[in-house]
Amino acid sequence: MTTTDPLLVGTLSAEPGSKTRGTLPVDLGTLTVDIPLTLVNGTRPGPRVLITAGVHGGEFTGIDAATRLAALLEPGEVHGQVVVCPVANPPAVYQGRLGVSPLDGVNINRVFPGDPEGGPTERLAAWLFAHLVDGADAYVDLHSGGIDEVLKDFVGYRLTGDPELDAKTADMAEALGIEDVIFGMNADGGNSHAAAARRGVPAILVETGQLGERDAGTARRLVDGLYGVLGRLGVLDTKPQDDTAVRAWVWAAGVTCEATGLWFPEFTAGDDVTEGQILGRVIDPADGQEHKVLAPATGRIFYGMHGLTVAPGAELAAIAAAPRDPGR
Repeated sequence: MTTTDPLLVGTLSAEPGSKTRGTLPVDLGTLTVDIPLTLVNGTRPGPRVLITAGVHGGEFTGIDAATRLAALLEPGEVHGQVVVCPVANPPAVYQGRLGVSPLDGVNINRVFPGDPEGGPTERLAAWLFAHLVDGADAYVDLHSGGIDEVLKDFVGYRLTGDPELDAKTADMAEALGIEDVIFGMNADGGNSHAAAARRGVPAILVETGQLGERDAGTARRLVDGLYGVLGRLGVLDTKPQDDTAVRAWVWAAGVTCEATGLWFPEFTAGDDVTEGQILGRVIDPADGQEHKVLAPATGRIFYGMHGLTVAPGAELAAIAAAPRDPGR
C-alpha cells in the first residue's frame, strides 16, 4: 500500500499527511448507531493497520488505550495508515456494559464476520468487517476482563496453516510486551481475530486488565505495547518490546455453566489446575443444591467468571496448556 491516495472509510477520508476524526452511521435494521473512528494517513508508504476496542461492554482498558493512541499518533511519524476504532460496539459499551448486546442478547465476538441481512449485532459485525477489517494489512483487537471477569493479561492468535501468515501474526503478538501468548490450533469460530485470519489478515487479540478496571497506568502500558507492534510492522520508527520473554500456550478447554444459581469459584486468574480439580460450585439459592464444577483439562486459568449470579451457558473459566509443539 502507498500513501499517495486518501485513506477512505465510508464518508470519512484523510489525505496523505493528515488525520481525521469523526463518526460513521451504521444501519442495524432496528436502529442506527454511530461508530467513532480516527484515520491517520502517513506521509510515507507502509501498511494499513486497524486497531479496535469496545467490542464488548465493561472492558475499559482497551477503550482507554485506543483513545489515547488515536490522540497521540501524528501523520508525520506514520509509514502507511492507521485506523483506530475505540468503540466498535456502542450498544454493548454504552447501554449494556456486558459481553452481549442489549439489542438482541448476542455476543458480537461469536458471530464475525457477520451477516448484513441478519439481526442487529450480525449487521454490525458485517459492517465492521466490510469497512475496516477487509481493508487492513494487520489487525489488533483490544479486550479486557469485563466487570464480572478475572483475567491474566495475554495475547492470543490463531494458527491458519499458512506459514507466512502465522509467522507474521506470531511476530505481532510477541512485539506487544506481554509475556503470555496463547494460540488456537485453527481459525474456526466467530471471534474477530479468527475471522480476520481466515481472510488472510494477520490478527491478534489483546487482553489486559480485569473486573472492569479503569486504571490509567494499565492503559498507558498498553499504549506502549501498541507502539511496539506498530514499530514491528514498520508503521512507526519505534522499537518493539523485545525485552519481555514470551511464554507460549495453547487453548486447552473452556468451562461452561450448566445450572442457574450462585457461583462460588475456588480459583483466580493465573492459577494452575489439574484435570478433575474442583474449580468451584454453583449453588441453587432455592434449595441449596450444590453443583460441583471440575476442570476438564490440566493447565493455567487465564480468565474466569467472578460474578455471583450465573445461568446455563455462562463461561466460568478458560484454560490454556503449555504446547508440545508451538506450531511454528
